[in-house]
Amino acid sequence: MKHKHAEAVDADIKDANLKRLRRIEGQVRGLQKMVEDDRYCPEIVTQIASVQEALRGVGRQLLRNHLKHCATSAIKQGPAEADRTYDELLALITSISR
Repeated sequence: MKHKHAEAVDADIKDANLKRLRRIEGQVRGLQKMVEDDRYCPEIVTQIASVQEALRGVGRQLLRNHLKHCATSAIKQGPAEADRTYDELLALITSISR
């Protein structure tokens, strides 16, 4: 289910998320180099965990922004849109909690 994206995304939050994603991209490139260089496996696994946590952090920020702006706006549109939004949020929470 897709809803219209609210235009209320704070530019500072967007910039911060893009900066984090660029940093994560650099970490992934570093991981590739570690594998190429046959680095010690536990070091690689530790770096993978770091990347995963960084991605979860970006995901949490995006979810917070979605709840604050997009979902709140959709819920205010009435019961039918609220139900669709609740279903979307439940599906999203289910998918990220696996």
